[in-house]
Amino acid sequence: MLGYLKDPLGTSKCMKDGWFYTGDMGIMHQDGYLEIKDRSKDVIISVGENISSVEAESVLYTPPAFHEAAVVGRPDEFWGETPCAFMDLKDGLNQKPCEKDIIDFCRNNMPHFMVPKVFKDELPRTSTGKIQKVVLKEIAKGMGPKK
Repeated sequence: MLGYLKDPLGTSKCMKDGWFYTGDMGIMHQDGYLEIKDRSKDVIISVGENISSVEAESVLYTPPAFHEAAVVGRPDEFWGETPCAFMDLKDGLNQKPCEKDIIDFCRNNMPHFMVPKVFKDELPRTSTGKIQKVVLKEIAKGMGPKK
């Protein structure tokens, strides 16, 4: 790869010594298996804890009411960032879960530092249906820092 078309800054950030750095983060297991954990730009850093957005999202996919979820960092004056969850609930639910129900579920199923502090019910998408995390990060920033 020579680089990004008409984007020398983007190219300089990901190309080093002829190698392309994707930003993917993973673990190499003893048996040689590589497990991709997250993208470096999607890791949320909250009071020194590195929170994998993918891990938080995987927990949010387990309740039957949830269709899709995305977790991004929201600026926080004390913690640095706090997890902010954007969710799409399944259609045809008799009763939609309230924010308290979702928080209680998260507290029972993930470490305390990983529990999202804010929940929104919007998931902006590309024309091909992919969730736009860049847009979600801007929405989270637009909420202002949590005080």
